[in-house]
Amino acid sequence: MELTDLTMPDFARALTTTTTLILPCGSVEEHGPHLPLGTDTFHALEVARRAARRVPVLVAPPLYYGVCRSTREHPGTISLSTPVLRALVAELGREFHRQGVRRLIILTGHAGGTHTAALIDAGEELLAAFPDLNVAVVNILEVLAAVLRDHPGLVQTKGDGHAGEVETALIQALYPQLVQGTAPAEWPRFPKFILARNKRKFWPGGVWGDPGPATPELGQRLLDLEAEVVARLVTDLADFND
Repeated sequence: MELTDLTMPDFARALTTTTTLILPCGSVEEHGPHLPLGTDTFHALEVARRAARRVPVLVAPPLYYGVCRSTREHPGTISLSTPVLRALVAELGREFHRQGVRRLIILTGHAGGTHTAALIDAGEELLAAFPDLNVAVVNILEVLAAVLRDHPGLVQTKGDGHAGEVETALIQALYPQLVQGTAPAEWPRFPKFILARNKRKFWPGGVWGDPGPATPELGQRLLDLEAEVVARLVTDLADFND
């Protein structure tokens, strides 16, 4: 059930079925020369939608903007600061709780470490504020890792991470009209420990992996398997007590 599709009475009735809500988070970020800037958000939202077909759960409108550190100098990347993202997600969480949500899943399609840490900080803030609220923060790369452990060989490219085989397949499946061909395989080579000022020098093409083997069929399969992982989390969170 997507919040934006519900009327006021629909929402009130939905809360009698479930008090769990998924907040899809993403980014406006470069994804190589061939994928749209909204790739991370499209990914998280679609997984949330497919999970909602499997178990009763509310799906909030996605949060498009996130914290993008490594790609911030690439054309098209629009980044929030970490304090702003933390404050925004915490504020949304407070509003969801005020409206009756008691289990919140923050599902991020953008897997940056700084970005994810800000989401975890927001979740911890909400836990401290509301003893009756359970929170989970889910990084889509962790979901994908769980899928690939159960289905070895599904993805050909080792170390695929950003605008490569997986994300190209996802967008081919969801929005083929937005895929502008392909891109060369690439892996960034940032210096160890040293913070690089000119990040594009070490990651010029903005691809982490190999888009070449991607197919729409792979994208559909991955989305369904990821949705199953998230659907299980919905059930686990409903039963969680600490």
